[in-house]
Amino acid sequence: MKQENRKPIAPYMAIGLSTVIYGTYSKKQTWKNMDNIENAIRGAIGIADLNMPIKLIALSEGAITGFTDEVFDTPHKLMANEWAIDIPGYETKRLGALAKEFGVYIIAQSKARWPEVMEDIYINTLFIMGPDGTAVHKAPKNHIWCREHSVTPHDIYDRWVEVFGDGLEAFYPVLKTEDIGNIGTICCSDGEYPEVVRALTMNGAEVIYRPSEACPMTNSGGRGGGSWMTQNRGHAEFNSVYMICPQVGPVYVNDLCEHPMNIAGGHAHIVDYRGELMAYEPNNANSMVAATIDIEALRQFRDMSLNFNWLKDLRTELFKKMYDTPIYPKNLVLDRGPIDHAEADVIYRDSIKRLQERGVWEKPYHNFEGARYTGKKTSEEDWRAMKDDWKRLEAEEDE
Repeated sequence: MKQENRKPIAPYMAIGLSTVIYGTYSKKQTWKNMDNIENAIRGAIGIADLNMPIKLIALSEGAITGFTDEVFDTPHKLMANEWAIDIPGYETKRLGALAKEFGVYIIAQSKARWPEVMEDIYINTLFIMGPDGTAVHKAPKNHIWCREHSVTPHDIYDRWVEVFGDGLEAFYPVLKTEDIGNIGTICCSDGEYPEVVRALTMNGAEVIYRPSEACPMTNSGGRGGGSWMTQNRGHAEFNSVYMICPQVGPVYVNDLCEHPMNIAGGHAHIVDYRGELMAYEPNNANSMVAATIDIEALRQFRDMSLNFNWLKDLRTELFKKMYDTPIYPKNLVLDRGPIDHAEADVIYRDSIKRLQERGVWEKPYHNFEGARYTGKKTSEEDWRAMKDDWKRLEAEEDE
């Protein structure tokens, strides 16, 4: 029987873009990355629209601002007020204009302020610009790696729940559309936890955006893509979802650097709902992956199969007690404010000890020193001096 109350969704082309990135030190500097993004979008559409109507374009992590906060271990409050973008703002206006011009959805990531939740913080944010030119989706990154300064909802859990509630939608919202299906968004470290994509799937997601990972995760083992690709193929297979995974391009720490560092090593890809690669691109210097997304085929598969559509078999009662005892402490930012790299290391070490004390992990025989932050924290005074040097050199280049 047909679903008379809706129209079928036509197959469409999805594109993942991996663009060269210039680190920024203020909100006014994103124009250079935005110019590059716009050129890449226009170029990709000009090439790929011969094959299938393009409805979805996904950018990489860092494409808008770079990773200045992570590279220099900068004070969080300072960067929130001088560097993180606003949604809506200049960047969303430019992306919205492109989305409207081409009639597409554009998925992007940036460190952004959330003043409706809390002042003086930024959150690693996933957002989607719709074909009408407006932001139609905004979601937080919920798991960050140990060298990222972003605040997560878990870090301000009580305040987040006060504003958004404690349901699945509060942490893992899904954009539900009539023309490209249901879109979920995560970023980088989010995808290192199988629960994250499962949460989006339980909330109705059919296509998952997961941009970017860094070396050595992307080039471990003999095949391209490393554990990043292994994870994404697993997410797709276990949850019957498409995975769209553009990669970070080579990164200039700032726009005065002579050479970039290719921190990610390429390997962008798109995976189908059976975990099979549909598109793969080893190069990440202004490159693209493109594949046809067929939402009706996915829905038909979920409906007709008695195998491979694993979610239908899940014995949920067996797992209800698994996370009753917390592992990583919540409300860290509410309790003590944003932390730096070295302070984060202490918290991660405490979590390791906690798992060992509970018998989840066995302690190793040897007690060697583990990984730790070996860089230098940037003070506000240091940051001001660095910015002055960059501005001076920029002025000299312009003369």
